Amino acid sequence: MKEEMIVRTLRSNAKRYQVRLVAVVLLAVLGLIAAGSGVAGTSHATSSVAVKTHKISGYGVALVNKSGRTLYIYMKDKHRRVTCTGSCAGVWHPLKWKGSGKPKAGGAAKSSLLSSDKNPSGGRVVTYNNWPLYTYTGDTGSAQSNGEGSTLNGAKWYMVSPKGTLIKRKSSGGGGGGGGWG
Repeated sequence: MKEEMIVRTLRSNAKRYQVRLVAVVLLAVLGLIAAGSGVAGTSHATSSVAVKTHKISGYGVALVNKSGRTLYIYMKDKHRRVTCTGSCAGVWHPLKWKGSGKPKAGGAAKSSLLSSDKNPSGGRVVTYNNWPLYTYTGDTGSAQSNGEGSTLNGAKWYMVSPKGTLIKRKSSGGGGGGGGWG
């Protein structure tokens, strides 16, 4: 009788172990599927709305990515060509485009000014008014402007207005920012 109880207990424990094992395997498979589809993990590449707008405190309305991170242009790029590579790209992340068509605009951003260009590191980078766009690692949240006017990596970095012009200085009335390209 005692042996029979021990056998039943062992069988019961084995069934519980099998159920737990199946649950763990199922969770692992779901995790791999999510990671492969881009649900898990961080990526700077996008195929939906690439550029939208947001009011940046003290500067007015500027371009941001789909997560609300401020977008900048690098004056060394001289319209269209990505020159921020290597260690520069480790601080200033190019806004990568993985879609097959043209990037999409949201908010006050103009679709007519949006495009993409070849990235020397591979893939494509979103451009606005022919300038490659970047986010800055010093901006830790949405609508921050810690990179504005910086000279990191040998040239000036500026935010961009929905009109496609540089935002070089704080606005007096919270308007759209302004200034030309130089």
